[in-house]
Amino acid sequence: MKLILRWLINAVALLAVTQIVPGFVVDTFYHALIAALILGLVNAVIRPVLLVLTLPINIITLGLFTFVINAGLIWLVSTFVKGFEIAGFLPALLAAIILWAVAVVTNNLIKSK
Repeated sequence: MKLILRWLINAVALLAVTQIVPGFVVDTFYHALIAALILGLVNAVIRPVLLVLTLPINIITLGLFTFVINAGLIWLVSTFVKGFEIAGFLPALLAAIILWAVAVVTNNLIKSK
């Protein structure tokens, strides 16, 4: 149940990001659901490998390079999902920061219940 709740919250967050970040477009809620699902799978499979490979630069930047990795993964997912488009790296980076903040709030709310 928690997994489905997180999936729905991330889909709504993707739709919210479209209102905040210019150049970040999600056409419908259905496309947001698909994008959130694929983004979750990419984050579960590819992100840990990238974090290990970029560990030295991540240490030097005190973890801020993780946002760059997340932005790259969001941009990668936008190439797979129709109706989910990003106009460049900067919108992807801003979206990564906003989605991180949503994830922090979501994790705190779900853990407290």
